[in-house]
Amino acid sequence: MPPSSLRVVYAFAREMHPKTTDVFIQYGTAGFRTKANLLEHVVYRMGLLAVIRSRVKNGRTIGIMITASHNLEPDNGVKLIDPDGEMLEQSWEDIATRMANVSDNDLESITGQIIKEVNADMSLKASVYIGMDTRYTSPRLAAAAANGVIALKGTPKEFGIVTTPILHFCVKCRNDNTYGVPTEEGYYEKIVGSFKRIRQKLSVSGDYNTTLYVDGANGVGGKKLNIIKKTLDGELDLMLFNLGGNGGKLNLNCGADYVKVSQSVPVGVEHVPYQRVASLDGDGDRIVYYYVDDDKKMHLLDGDRIATLLASYITELLNNCGANSLKLGLVQTAYANGASTKYITEELKIPVSCVKTGVKNLHHEALKYDIGIYFEANGHGTVVYSNEAKNTLKKIDEDGDAEQRKSAQILLDFINMTNETVGDAISDLFLVETVLCARGQNITGWETTYQDLPCRQLKVTVQDRNAIQTTDAERRCISPEGLQERIDELVCKVESGRAFVRPSGTEDIVRVYAEGDTQESADKLAEDVAQAVRELAGGVN
Repeated sequence: MPPSSLRVVYAFAREMHPKTTDVFIQYGTAGFRTKANLLEHVVYRMGLLAVIRSRVKNGRTIGIMITASHNLEPDNGVKLIDPDGEMLEQSWEDIATRMANVSDNDLESITGQIIKEVNADMSLKASVYIGMDTRYTSPRLAAAAANGVIALKGTPKEFGIVTTPILHFCVKCRNDNTYGVPTEEGYYEKIVGSFKRIRQKLSVSGDYNTTLYVDGANGVGGKKLNIIKKTLDGELDLMLFNLGGNGGKLNLNCGADYVKVSQSVPVGVEHVPYQRVASLDGDGDRIVYYYVDDDKKMHLLDGDRIATLLASYITELLNNCGANSLKLGLVQTAYANGASTKYITEELKIPVSCVKTGVKNLHHEALKYDIGIYFEANGHGTVVYSNEAKNTLKKIDEDGDAEQRKSAQILLDFINMTNETVGDAISDLFLVETVLCARGQNITGWETTYQDLPCRQLKVTVQDRNAIQTTDAERRCISPEGLQERIDELVCKVESGRAFVRPSGTEDIVRVYAEGDTQESADKLAEDVAQAVRELAGGVN
């Protein structure tokens, strides 16, 4: 593409998507995220970058998702999806940040520089898939992304309103046709079809019942489950709440993040004692479970619980089909409850890796195992399977004895039910329901496997999140000076105490996590650590 043809990059920017703010924006763990009215120029530029990325990847399809996930409705965001359905390669995050912050006048020259730096062949075709969540600002931003793609002579394909994981799935399928069909219908066929096949092999028994309440966070996940519900043939009876409309606001006092962080039940959901409830987040990539008891106390089963449930069941199936040679491991972050880590290592005898927060970090660590299970405590996670694992199970399905073949077939369907590209609330919901059904277990039976340590999370607004620097998978703070020492002093005073702080990947916020032997001690430790952050790391009242 000759330099003259880059002039349209500036023309589109100036006439349709001008940069109207000097506020610096950074590509974080989940892309760019801020108030929607500050994003249009950023999203247009990500359309440009997606075309460049596609050409660097020899014309393979790249994804652009317009979403702010679990944030409230006035926010929005954008993130790029790489050809394998994974998050954007980390080295490109700085390129994205650079492109987003340059002035309109310099955009043409910076675009040309980036094309040279990454050695993109601009004569190649470029393909970009674009999806969006249900926010009222998303259609305008999706149009800006498409204009960016068109400006550099790429081909955009707009998927409309989809969950984030559905777009990841479609990008993966477009670049690897062995994985599935790159459409929303192809997603349902693979994920839901596999669930129904497994359920036909399992009988409903014991304490399991097929009724599941779902909090849809007034977002896209609930809307898609409403479509799926009609196809389940009675295998699962979904009672859906918070589907949007009726005045319900996206993620406001509902959804997985609200339930996990506030440890409160969502509004808009009918609560029946001991009825299990799955709570999704706004773009459908997180899920947590909970129930209320006779005293209306909420019991939360978060990402740690989901990970241990899946890990124990997969281990069981591997043992049954004689595939013990496959290396299975579980990946957590510092947010994982200490009780879960102890249970996994001491009871299940499964190795655990701890990595920095961010799905990218967990995903890459999980790929080191034949079967890698990763979940953040917030409910974002999945299972990834190596080709070695899949081929081993296929061979057992062909050559094993009757019992081995039966377990191998269930595990192969379990794999097909899994969205390996990224955490997926819908896929994870079906995985959990499969395990509970197979074991004839209700939610209280699931909960009794281990007892969580009480914990508390807080957010502290600071002048600059980059003032906080961490090490040891974010469990230790190396800057500002004196903060880690203060945290250590506070932790020593609490039985079973543990605490850490880490900067947000997207906002000028420091996140505080604390555990203790009682809820009161965890709450106090969290507040004391938050106060230390305010004093030593530039807190803003």
